[in-house]
Amino acid sequence: MRRKTTTRLGLSAFLLTATCAATGLAPSAAADAGTGSGATPKAVASPGLLDAMRRDLGLTPAEARERLADERQAVKTERAARKAAGAAYGGSWFDAKSGRLTVALTERRAAAEVREAGADVRMVEHSAARLDAAKKRIDKLKAPDSVASWRVDAKANRLVVDVVEGHRADNDVTTFLRKARATAATPVQVGTVPQGPTTFAAGTVGGDPYYTGNVRCSIGFSVHGGFVTAGHCGKAGAGVRGWDNSTIGTFQGSSFPDNDYAWVSVGNGWWTVPVVLGWGAIPDRLVKGSTEMPVGTSICRSGSTTKWHCGNLLAKNETVNYSDGTIVHQLTKTSVCAEGGDSGGSFISGDQAQGVTSGGWGNCSSGGETWFQPVNEILQRYGLTLHTA
Repeated sequence: MRRKTTTRLGLSAFLLTATCAATGLAPSAAADAGTGSGATPKAVASPGLLDAMRRDLGLTPAEARERLADERQAVKTERAARKAAGAAYGGSWFDAKSGRLTVALTERRAAAEVREAGADVRMVEHSAARLDAAKKRIDKLKAPDSVASWRVDAKANRLVVDVVEGHRADNDVTTFLRKARATAATPVQVGTVPQGPTTFAAGTVGGDPYYTGNVRCSIGFSVHGGFVTAGHCGKAGAGVRGWDNSTIGTFQGSSFPDNDYAWVSVGNGWWTVPVVLGWGAIPDRLVKGSTEMPVGTSICRSGSTTKWHCGNLLAKNETVNYSDGTIVHQLTKTSVCAEGGDSGGSFISGDQAQGVTSGGWGNCSSGGETWFQPVNEILQRYGLTLHTA
C-alpha cells in the first residue's frame, strides 16, 4: 500500500479532516525471544530529536545528548541493581539533574551491592512488592468520577490517589479515600489534577492513522502478522481501513476496559515494517526492541493528530479512572501531550518500543499528561512478536 513517506503524508493530512466527534483523546515471552528486550536502548541524537527535546523539555543540544547517554546507562544500572536488591527492592527512578538512578531499599544489607551496580541508594519502609499488593487491593474498590487515578510512587514510598481539583471534600471522594487507606494498610497520599482524564481517542507504521467505522486512531507498533494499538479503538472482529481508506485487516483481539490494548491483523496487500514515524520532526525511527525505561527518563510519542512530541516518564502501574467512569489498569503516566486521534499511537525511547497511547487530559497547546499501555504486556497477552529491525 505504501510507496513513499512523502506521498503518504499528503493523503494522511487530508484524511485527518474526516474524523468524527467521537475521536477525542483517551484511553513476554515474545519480547524475550526476538524483541531485543535484553539490549540497551540506543538513542540517536538526530537534529530533529534534539529540537523536540529543546521544545518539549527545554534542553540545549548538549544537555539533550548528555541526558540520552545517562538514560541508556540507567537502563543497565536498573537491571543490575534490581537483581542485587532482591526482596529489599523498593522501586527506582532516574534523576535528570544528576543523571543517575536511585534505588529504594528496605534493608541495608543490599546497599553496598546496589551501589556497586552504579545506583544511588535511599532507605525506605515499604518494599515495591508490598506497595504493589496494596494497590491491587485498591483496584477492587469502586471509584467515583472525581477520583482520577491511583498508583505506587516509588520516590515517596507510598500510594498516591489523584482527585479532580475542587472535589477533595466530596462525600463520595472522602468515602473512597477512607476505604483506600483501610484497604491498603500503607500510607496513601492525595494529589490533585486540573481535570479528570477526558474521553478516548478514538505499510503499518507507528503513528500512522487508521480507521474503524467513523473513528480514527493511530497505529502503535508492527508485530509479525499485524500491529498493536489501543483497545478502545475497536472490538474484536471490527474491520480496519488505512490512511488511504483501503482495507488493512481486522481486530483479532481487543481488551477494554480494565486493559486498553488490541491487535489488528494485516493483509490485502499491506505489510508490517519496524518503523515509527517522525513526521518530519525527526527521521523515522527504526524499532529494535522493547526494553522498558525507568521512571524519570525522557520518552517521545508519535500520533496521527499531533505528530511527534516528547516528555518525561512520570509513573508506572497507574490505575486510571477516565471521566466516563471507565477504569483501566497498569498504565504508564507521562508528561507528553496528545489529542484526539492520537490514541493507539507509539510511545518510544530511542529505538525501544514502550507502549501504545491510551488517554489523558489537556492538549498540545496548553500541555497535559497522557497514559500508555506497556507494549510488552500486549505482546505477552496475545503471544505476539514485535517486528524489529
